[in-house]
Amino acid sequence: MSSAVLSGSAADLESRIKIIKRNLVEVVTEEEMIEVLEKKKPKAYVGYEPSGEIHLGHMMTVNKLIDLQQAGVDIIVLLADLHAYLNEKGDFDEIKEVAEYNRKAFIALGLDESKVKFVLGSDFQLDEDYVLDVHKMARITTVNRARRSMDEVSRRKRDPVVSQMIYPLMQALDIAHLEVDFAVGGIDQRKIHMLARENLPKLGYPSPVCLHTPILVGLDGEKMSSSKGNYISVRDPPETVNQKIRKAFCPEKQIEENPIIQIAQYHIFPRFESFIVERPEKFGGDVEYRTFEELSRDYSAGNLHPMDLKLSIANYLNKLLENTRRKLNEN
Repeated sequence: MSSAVLSGSAADLESRIKIIKRNLVEVVTEEEMIEVLEKKKPKAYVGYEPSGEIHLGHMMTVNKLIDLQQAGVDIIVLLADLHAYLNEKGDFDEIKEVAEYNRKAFIALGLDESKVKFVLGSDFQLDEDYVLDVHKMARITTVNRARRSMDEVSRRKRDPVVSQMIYPLMQALDIAHLEVDFAVGGIDQRKIHMLARENLPKLGYPSPVCLHTPILVGLDGEKMSSSKGNYISVRDPPETVNQKIRKAFCPEKQIEENPIIQIAQYHIFPRFESFIVERPEKFGGDVEYRTFEELSRDYSAGNLHPMDLKLSIANYLNKLLENTRRKLNEN
């Protein structure tokens, strides 16, 4: 981060705000975010349950952390082993092994290792002060509110266990005990973040600014799920990426809920200066797009065939993941 970006001028602040807001669904609230940026060097965090493969869905928040680093924000990544245990993602030995892979994957995806702090949840979530705060939070949170907060992230929606009521209370308290200004997460984390904004001040902690990213749909057009395998892992080899993209749901002219279009918007355009679709002359020849808006207009107008788009997306996605695969293989 150059000193110019952090120099404090109005132009620099505007540039930082633009980077932070890029590809977000919402900021709660933008006024509070600007106030934090004007007063201090802020800290942001994302919490990840260590479970399964790191995939394009995780990359949504990793990309935002990279943006935040570029905007001069310090980053904490919480490897939430206790949360994973509460959400039935395995025993502690299994979870800690996956957590280490997660850490390596996030660095391989482009996080500046010198400017990010990785924290294991169990390193502080069993401390006396933290546990007492969980009890205090439980006294001011209704069962219905805790359950609603878990609707989007729970493994058991029809037959919830008590651990799922504790989970959102702990996630709210992570924000306070890690002393972060910005809580980053997918829009599926919104209810938990709103619980934190409402209840943390009642315990004497500041309310966080919440930055919410979109949620990618799975390659089949349905909700992305490890059990369905409808995702692209950062460890998928090029031939697997090509095969998955070819088979992916990609209706002609449809922009909304189109996984291929979403990959272009959230993964390709933020990381490449331009996007070139290669195609035979008889089908119009190669076409270059400098912005996602240009691509969106052409696709919705029927000027770009789904298979031509898919082949080029697979090519760029493999370029994006090439360095990640290499770094993970080195480890």
